Amino acid sequence: MVGTASAGDFTACSQFFANGKPPVVPVRAEMLPRPLCFSAFAVLHSGKSRTPIYVAERLNRALLLDARDGQRTNEFFADARLPRGERAELEDYQGSGFDRGHLAPAGDMATPESMAQSFSLSNVVPQYPVNNRKAWATIEKATRRYVMRASGDVFVITGPVFDSNPPTIGSHRVWVPQHLFKLVYDPATSRAWAHWLDNRDDATPGRPLNYEELVRRTGIEFLPGMK
Repeated sequence: MVGTASAGDFTACSQFFANGKPPVVPVRAEMLPRPLCFSAFAVLHSGKSRTPIYVAERLNRALLLDARDGQRTNEFFADARLPRGERAELEDYQGSGFDRGHLAPAGDMATPESMAQSFSLSNVVPQYPVNNRKAWATIEKATRRYVMRASGDVFVITGPVFDSNPPTIGSHRVWVPQHLFKLVYDPATSRAWAHWLDNRDDATPGRPLNYEELVRRTGIEFLPGMK
C-alpha cells in the first residue's frame, strides 16, 4: 500500500517547511514512516531503512551567526522516540567503516539544545568518510554562504537516495545510501536548486540540479503548490 506523509504529521514543527507544507512523499507502508520534530529541524524517518527519508530546516543569517559559536557535542545517540525495531543503534556504526553523516549539520545549530539534538541517529546516514568530511562538507558550507547573503529565511531539505538493493551496516541492517541530495529554496527570489552527490569517497560536487530534475529523480514533491 502506498500513501503520503500528510501535512498534519508535522503540525508541531511546520515552521521548517515553506508555507508550512511538508513534502508530498510517496511512501510505502512497509517503509514505516514517522515524523519527528526537533527544535531546529524536522525529520521524516523510515523504520525500514533506519535512516531519514528527508530532514527539513529553515535557516537565515541571524541563526547562522549564532551557530558560529556553537560547540560540537559529538555525542551521538539512538532516538528513544523510535521503536527499537525501527531505529539505528550506536553499535551499528561501530567498525562499519562509515561516518555518521549528519543531514541537518551541526554547523547549522544555533543553540546548545539543537546542537545536542543534531547528533540523534535519526538525523544521520552511513556516509563514506572522505565523502562526508570533504565533498559533502563543501556543499554544506556553500549552502551556509548562500543563506548568509539571502534577504530572509531559506528552506533546506536534505536526504538520502537508495538503490533497489542497498548495502547495509550493523546487526539492525541500516541502509547505506547511493546518493545524497540537498535542496535549497529561497522564497524571496522563488529560486530552488539541489546539490546531488554520489556516496563515494572519490565523489566531487557537480553543477546543481534544477528543482524539476530533483523531483524526477526522487519522486518527492518537495515544495507542494510552490514550484
